[in-house]
Amino acid sequence: MPDQPAVSSLGEVIPDLDALAAEAMTEWKVPGVAIAVVRNGETALLKAYGQRDAEAGLPATTETQFLICSITKTFTATGLAMLVDEGRLDWTKPVRDYIPEFRLHDAVATDRITVRDLLCHHSGLPRHDWIWMPGDLSSAEMLAAMRHIEPSRDVRTMFQYSNLGFHAASVVAERITGQSWADFTRTRIIEPLKMSATFDVEHLAAAPDAAVPYIVHRDQRQRTKPWPIRATAAGGINTSVAAIANWMKFLLAEGEFENRRLLSSALVREMQTPRVHSAAPEFEFGHSHYCLGFNTTTYRGERIVGHSGGWLGWSTLMRLMPDRKLGIAAFCNLGGAPVPAILINYLADRICGKEPVSWLPRLRDLRRKALAQQGADEETRKAAAKKNAPPGHDLSDYAGSYDHPAYGRMTITRTGDGLHWDWRSLSTPLSHRHYETFDVAELPYDLNPDRLAISFNTDRDGNVVSLSAQLEVMVPDIIFVRAPGGDCMDAEFRKACAGRWQHGSTVHVVSLLADGQLTLKSDLQPLYHLRPYQGGIFAIVELEGFRVEFRRGASGSVDELVFHQPNGTFIAHRIAAAPE
Repeated sequence: MPDQPAVSSLGEVIPDLDALAAEAMTEWKVPGVAIAVVRNGETALLKAYGQRDAEAGLPATTETQFLICSITKTFTATGLAMLVDEGRLDWTKPVRDYIPEFRLHDAVATDRITVRDLLCHHSGLPRHDWIWMPGDLSSAEMLAAMRHIEPSRDVRTMFQYSNLGFHAASVVAERITGQSWADFTRTRIIEPLKMSATFDVEHLAAAPDAAVPYIVHRDQRQRTKPWPIRATAAGGINTSVAAIANWMKFLLAEGEFENRRLLSSALVREMQTPRVHSAAPEFEFGHSHYCLGFNTTTYRGERIVGHSGGWLGWSTLMRLMPDRKLGIAAFCNLGGAPVPAILINYLADRICGKEPVSWLPRLRDLRRKALAQQGADEETRKAAAKKNAPPGHDLSDYAGSYDHPAYGRMTITRTGDGLHWDWRSLSTPLSHRHYETFDVAELPYDLNPDRLAISFNTDRDGNVVSLSAQLEVMVPDIIFVRAPGGDCMDAEFRKACAGRWQHGSTVHVVSLLADGQLTLKSDLQPLYHLRPYQGGIFAIVELEGFRVEFRRGASGSVDELVFHQPNGTFIAHRIAAAPE
């Protein structure tokens, strides 16, 4: 069918929009949706459907507060642009000019990366989202973690979405202004634009008109709790479509709101200029590029800029057509739902006078095929697990704490005939897959790395010394090193290890230092320091791969010193106790 004339009044589209919303919400089991349309500087449409809380039967309204997720990034970039406008920030300069302690894994990248690199996802870091997602780290801890996470590309070579990068960018704003990022954003953007907004899930839950998040798993919908986004500047703003309408007015007016200029038009255009290619064309969309806190592409030949957002229980989308002075935003309280996009695409088609694309039938067909495939995928998974080769150790041997400098501590405990996994705020049983690999349980309605494979690794003597997990798919598995435990951590045991030991003609002297640590001095060799390893074993700090073990005899006293070396195992016997 040919294109139609552009609608003069949105009242013309409301009956069809209502029907489309009802059908889409039913198909995807979305409880509530809210929509805002801004056109030529005015709020042209505010509309809400369904329920913000299905169990309580509370309706969604245009004032209902939603977590807008990564639409937040447009606010973060804009706040920094305001500092550029004032001459307080040069976002082409290195991040370390503003955060001296900022470090990346690679020293060269640390020195080169700029604030602008952070804002266009050009840092060389992949997502590493499981650093921040458990929600238990402070801002300083998230920043410090970036030093210990592996990049997958060189800086400025590839688009790689990084929420941690936006968190670091927010710290730049804090250092320049002396305010928290939330306070800075509230005073410079939220209040001047007469918006209502909060910055954490605690305030969202306390709001009188807050939406409740939901998740669908295997076509069954269930309420979930509001999971926090502690990397707030990457996705933590809560607001309504009525408020986001003012945000779209400001952006479409290139930095002006109600005849007051808050940001230069040149910087608004700079933020929306393509910088990094992010996606190939798909359906009616052209190539996508990331700008500075904004994404840009074309839809049916029309230039659009904006951002999407998603989190457990939330799906959001904001699209602007600057050439038409048109902005549309839609929020819903269900994770992974395409309903905001379906409604926005329909409204854009009608407002631009185009025959609407049949997005709902197209995406509904894809959804139903995916649901049908889930059963086959589950059978494939079960078949792959049937070999179930037994573990190489007693389950108690895996129990212990395992550390990574960025990802924190995983603790494995023996529980009856199985193992249990605890990691920061997360906790599930482990099921044995095969050999030394166990799987984290599936908790589909909670924040959880469902079916994450945990593989245990041993040293050459068979001791379990680390575990590995693929917490970031773009880099090798993350290695958690086993924390020392057992006798080597006991002060009395270390005291009992001190003395003189002999193997053949060589005498080895073990001394206890004032700080409780041990040293080893062998004939004709330098002094070595011993670091607690496991049980009665200590690593020789200066010799990679060399360890010593102190063993108790039948009487319970420590009477053997065992050297575990790459070329063999050697036993020395005590010849004298430590001097009094």
